[in-house]
Amino acid sequence: MAAEGGGKEMNEIKTQFTTREGLYKLLTHSEYSRPNRVPFNSQGSNPVRVSFVNVNDQSGNGDRLCFNVGRELYFYIYKGVRKAADLSKPIDKRIYKGTQPTCHDFNHLTATAESVSLLVGFSAGQVQLIDPIKKETSKLFNEERLIDKSRVTCVKWVPGSESLFLVAHSSGNMYLYNVEHTCGTTVPHYQLLKQGESFAVHTCKSKSTRNPLLKWTVGEGALNEFAFSPDGKFLACVSQDGFLRVFNFDSVELHGTMKSYFGGLLCVCWSPDGKYLVTGGEDDLVTVWSFVDCRVIARGHGHKSWVSVVAFDPYTTSVEESDPMEFSGSDEDFQDLHFGRDRANSTQSRLSKRNSTDSRPVSVTYRFGSVGQDTQLCLWDLTEDILFPHQPLSRARTHTNVMNATSPPAGSGGTNPGSNGNSITTPGNSVPPPLPRSNSLPHSAVSNAGSKSSVMDGAIASGVSKFATLSLHDRKERHHEKDHKRNHSMGHISSKSSDKLNLVTKTKTDPAKTLGTPLCPRMEDVPLLEPLICKKIAHERLTVLIFLEDCIVTACQEGFICTWARPGKVGLLSSQNQANSPSGTVV
Repeated sequence: MAAEGGGKEMNEIKTQFTTREGLYKLLTHSEYSRPNRVPFNSQGSNPVRVSFVNVNDQSGNGDRLCFNVGRELYFYIYKGVRKAADLSKPIDKRIYKGTQPTCHDFNHLTATAESVSLLVGFSAGQVQLIDPIKKETSKLFNEERLIDKSRVTCVKWVPGSESLFLVAHSSGNMYLYNVEHTCGTTVPHYQLLKQGESFAVHTCKSKSTRNPLLKWTVGEGALNEFAFSPDGKFLACVSQDGFLRVFNFDSVELHGTMKSYFGGLLCVCWSPDGKYLVTGGEDDLVTVWSFVDCRVIARGHGHKSWVSVVAFDPYTTSVEESDPMEFSGSDEDFQDLHFGRDRANSTQSRLSKRNSTDSRPVSVTYRFGSVGQDTQLCLWDLTEDILFPHQPLSRARTHTNVMNATSPPAGSGGTNPGSNGNSITTPGNSVPPPLPRSNSLPHSAVSNAGSKSSVMDGAIASGVSKFATLSLHDRKERHHEKDHKRNHSMGHISSKSSDKLNLVTKTKTDPAKTLGTPLCPRMEDVPLLEPLICKKIAHERLTVLIFLEDCIVTACQEGFICTWARPGKVGLLSSQNQANSPSGTVV
């Protein structure tokens, strides 16, 4: 088990590993941390998080990196596999008193070499908008903690919007903000907009428009993470009650739910084409959920403790088609494409072509990864035999329709074959007529789930009316590729199981009654994936996993952000600088 360590790492820490693509290697000179490189004493601190943005810098160093360690927040030029990290020159550094940064997100739509908009959430509930390039602090939201006093667990810009952002708290609430609006000086009053099973959405009652525009109450316990679908039209939330819930963001309709095997769900991500969703949590498992079938299709067991982050790798997800005029899916096809966008979007485009192909045989393999509190990195392949098992006729019909997207599968919400304009078809399609029957909500406040405007009709606060005018058809689809690091997806509740699911969600507090249902199948009822690799790569729990075109980025609670060069991407930096460093054993 032991391997030689690189740099300060001890013997059991892996510094390289091999998959079918080749050798991944830790670049010890591309490690980012606090300038003194001293391991951070992480006891009682919030998880280290990392955010990236590309500012299209003409110099070729357009990538920027933000990370939090304890009370500190750092902003660096990220040189990746190209050059060694220079920790002596952070672009910006901030130390906070009385509160700690917990999460952050860049607005990829507005980022330039001269200015970036960075949202930072805090342990005391506030959200700050800063520009680390200009070293400015423009606004502080929930400053007096009148909106929510609990820790911010997740903050993200709404895809395609320059001003809207969503904030989740450990209270189980989410809030929609507009950076142009103030928060008011009194506790906000709310009126009910939409209510369903285990969720409610309220608008803010006020004479003038103020934040928050919307308040979502989701499930029981902390709302640990949320993620937008690749086209921005759906929102997946995972909570401490162990439930995954997926909403149509504009119509505020619940489209599907899933229950963990046990314990809370901590993380969620979408596949690049919007057809699958992966969660991880306190059951030590990764769970794969199908958008079209709205069911668990596989679980993966490799971690020995809680899974803290899951992420798809759009650069290793492969699509193979028999027609030579189509993309072949080989890794070499995309070597020269622009960092972080073109290749990921090409993968999405190929996946979309796969969905709309009528007769061509197509195969696909999705790659995703996970890191956990067991300090291990796992990589997983989701292959055709798992996605489309050969089973009785009804399943075969599902197989055919999922592959060809010609009609919705029998008894499922399905996809809309008439909506092929987007590169990601599944979560972006218009909702088919049977959807209200497919919905798991027994008492939906709005009967027509397919109409966005229906939610916004009537006497609704002006802030929400303005939000309606910024619905996703106005959030230009040409911008969605800018959110290139969080490509993820989800689905509808199938009508054949909706009655059973309705019954289950009403008794969700008793895990024994959900186990063995479509909401939470037994372990023996779904395929169990084994990881391609499962390697210990840190001393402290891992909190970050991000797939970039030429590397994988991981981080641990000690505050070390590590760069793992992809096969063939080690480059001049490694051959020169790492020649004198001890290398790990290839395992």
